[in-house]
Amino acid sequence: MAETVVLRVGMSCQGCVGAVKRVLGKMEGVDSFDVDIKEQKVTVKGNVTPDAVLQTVSKTGKKTSFWEAGPAASESATPASS
Repeated sequence: MAETVVLRVGMSCQGCVGAVKRVLGKMEGVDSFDVDIKEQKVTVKGNVTPDAVLQTVSKTGKKTSFWEAGPAASESATPASS
């Protein structure tokens, strides 16, 4: 079953991007992936589980979390006081 997993990954240089691409390229079940250093976003498509993708990318030593769990999501979810 095809799954799309979106992660927030702390990448500061092309070396970081290369490390993420290297581990995803070796991961079983990955059909395709996109690494966006500007957005700090990694999108993975394939027969994978979100937890497996998170664990694999975490092996690079980069700060990794699910995209929805990032600081931007929690800030926008804060209710405005009336």
